[in-house]
Amino acid sequence: MLEGGAASAANLITQMALPPPDPQFVLRGTSAAVHTLHFSCGGQEPDVPVLFSGSENGLIHVWNLKTHRVDTALDGHGRKSVYCVETMGGKNRLLSQGRDQRICLWDLEEGRTAVMDSVFTENVGFCRCSLLMVAQGRWLMAMAAKALEEVQVLELPSKTSVCTLKPEVGAKLGMPMCLKLWQVYKTHNLVNAGISDITIRPDKKIVATAGWDHRIRIFGWKKLKPLAVLDYHTATVHCVSFSNHKNPRERLLAAGSKDHRISIWSIYTQT
Repeated sequence: MLEGGAASAANLITQMALPPPDPQFVLRGTSAAVHTLHFSCGGQEPDVPVLFSGSENGLIHVWNLKTHRVDTALDGHGRKSVYCVETMGGKNRLLSQGRDQRICLWDLEEGRTAVMDSVFTENVGFCRCSLLMVAQGRWLMAMAAKALEEVQVLELPSKTSVCTLKPEVGAKLGMPMCLKLWQVYKTHNLVNAGISDITIRPDKKIVATAGWDHRIRIFGWKKLKPLAVLDYHTATVHCVSFSNHKNPRERLLAAGSKDHRISIWSIYTQT
């Protein structure tokens, strides 16, 4: 009885000491640092799951996750760095934000690659906008405003101004660096400083962070219990994104780095 218990304990220790996994595969070919990632994998067959990446050279690459190659490269930001990419209800409706102070709306149906509409932000910072769907085909978008301490909220696709969020009189909040439109509010303190990006898996079970120390850290969402440290990249990790595959076993995590690489991971797919 004692021997069996000791063996089980030794086996558990061995399992806990296992090194973190390697990436499932790596995407190369952006020729520039990768600043933003967004999956679109929830479509019906024969839809091909894709990953959008935005790079410092101003290009948006549409990666085919079956061939691991670029299907399309989109150029709408005058070769200024792209630091936000989001889909709007499907992979053919795309929003991108670049350091040309423009937020571009794309219609990629039937192979189109031209910008359909755009919003000039008039903001000199690099704060990513945030989207929240409020009804079918209608979105709220929060973005840093022209006045450095303010946040403007627009309705899309009409581009109608909903409100402007201003600091209280006398408050000195500084320039917004990160925005998120959110319907359940919580606050957590992170142990590791130097975080470029944070993303929660769609099932709300795990969260991933992109680190200045080149590492990706995985936490349980409810208590932020550390689960894994993924060490592959050789430079700052700028962005992380979870896929929205309907089958949990197919879920992926992507990380984009200053080293021009996108690492793709398959982790905790049974939770």
